[in-house]
Amino acid sequence: MKISKVGSPMPLKEALKADSRYFLILCIMGAFAILSSTMAKNPVLPLFTASLGTPSDLMGIIAAASTIPGILISLPAASLSDVFGRRKILLFATFIFASAPFFYLFVSVWWQLALVRFYHGFATAIFIPVAEATIAERFPTKRGEKISAFNSATYVGRGLAPFLGGSILFVTGYAYHTLYLAVGVAGITSLVIALLVLSESKKTTTAPPMSAGKATGWMLRGWVEVARSRGALIVSFVQACQYYVFGVVEFYLVEYMTQMAGFNALEIAAVSGMQIVSLIVSRPIMGRFSDKTSRQTPIILGCLISGALLVLIPFTIQFPLLLMISIGYGVGFAMVISSTAPLMCELTPANLVGTSMGFLSTTMDIGQTIGPIISGLILASALQYAGLFSSLTLLLLLSALVFFFSGIAKPRKPECLECAKPSREPSSL
Repeated sequence: MKISKVGSPMPLKEALKADSRYFLILCIMGAFAILSSTMAKNPVLPLFTASLGTPSDLMGIIAAASTIPGILISLPAASLSDVFGRRKILLFATFIFASAPFFYLFVSVWWQLALVRFYHGFATAIFIPVAEATIAERFPTKRGEKISAFNSATYVGRGLAPFLGGSILFVTGYAYHTLYLAVGVAGITSLVIALLVLSESKKTTTAPPMSAGKATGWMLRGWVEVARSRGALIVSFVQACQYYVFGVVEFYLVEYMTQMAGFNALEIAAVSGMQIVSLIVSRPIMGRFSDKTSRQTPIILGCLISGALLVLIPFTIQFPLLLMISIGYGVGFAMVISSTAPLMCELTPANLVGTSMGFLSTTMDIGQTIGPIISGLILASALQYAGLFSSLTLLLLLSALVFFFSGIAKPRKPECLECAKPSREPSSL
């Protein structure tokens, strides 16, 4: 039973409706937030960077500037949400989403753009793991389904961004300031929604007040505990491998279709777009499947399916086959990542849900960052595309084998909200 503001029990039916309403609003907030951040870079960022006269050897700095915060801040921010509550951290993240777009209006040289991109990168780096921790804590028996549905909602925003941003650039004759004003509107919308829903919600984690020194010590002990967990390290390794591969496929599949298959822009858009569509549609389904059965099965199957499909790419130039491979890869990818986040929660203490999500997000960003770099070296070698996609298959098979032979015991899944409540005492570590 939940307790209403006046202290009387809230009927279960009303409580479930409140949870559903909260989750829906959180998904809408996430969709606008990611729409804003993605529209700020795709497709405008390379064009805006070039318009500033940026030297070609420095363009990579601007491209990578927003990814660095994901490695630096995801874990500390998510850990702080364990200490001070999810609400404050989520509000801070949406403030960055809302404020960052307006700094683009004052950019006149490349290094200023790099600084703005670095600042903007903190928004997603903070928002995603803390939102996932909020959902995992609020829906303990449906973690796979709800976290997956939330991420699918953010991918809707991510998928719409290039079309909306490109349309604005086309209509305005490449008026970059107008586009970034539109980015700001989407970011402000996310902030307004956050202020409305989070100001009313008191169910997000709150912890007893503590000094900065005590909070830092508690947070560091949490990092050590998660890092010492063999199960958490194995799941993080699988997650890093998945996003290593995803980052490579996202970039180099387009290049392969252009150079080797000779596809036109419409065919490339169809193959790339259907991969995202399959990911959006299948992720909540796979999350529910993992809730009902086990986390282990979809992780292993997803790695095997994705690996088996990717190795076929260098031997395929037909549009229908590449379309089917892309869709199948999206489903396989969804099978794995719909289970890794809830499994991570179940392998770590309940009072470290945020820390575990931050740890997982950090490894994800590391994998997605180094993937294109290493794969670029493979592609430049004599192995070319056959070696590139075969290396991805080998990595996925390796991650499946490591996970299978890791001996991770099936975690106990909470059967009710009461048994899943995290300890509110940091000293319980």
